[in-house]
Amino acid sequence: MFFLDDIVIIIGLSAAVLYLCHRLELPTIVGYLLTGLLTGPYGFKLVGNPEAVMKLAEIGVVALLFTIGLEFSFRNLVQLRRTALLGGTLQVLLTLLIAAAISHGLGRPAGQSIFIGFLTALSSTAIVMRLL
Repeated sequence: MFFLDDIVIIIGLSAAVLYLCHRLELPTIVGYLLTGLLTGPYGFKLVGNPEAVMKLAEIGVVALLFTIGLEFSFRNLVQLRRTALLGGTLQVLLTLLIAAAISHGLGRPAGQSIFIGFLTALSSTAIVMRLL
């Protein structure tokens, strides 16, 4: 029953935050990220069972990556080869380096900072591809 309460809280808050983002002409992904920050264990701790919600979130990430794969065809890749390869590589590398530098600046060891940089680059790529 607690899991259902958590889902209701997340959906209710996301509706309010998404409405606010719409009024401010911000992308919906910003609203979802803000909702996660507000409800999560480092925000207002509105979710009582974060482990269960995280499992559901993993399913959401898989669905997001699946829809990106459905929308992206080999023909599009051939047409955009230079832009996609150069821009994609540059985006991943810059995101990796910036996230790793910030993480290292916050006191994380080098190996952990690089890992955080890779995670950030992967997630930012999924978001950027969905927006494109």
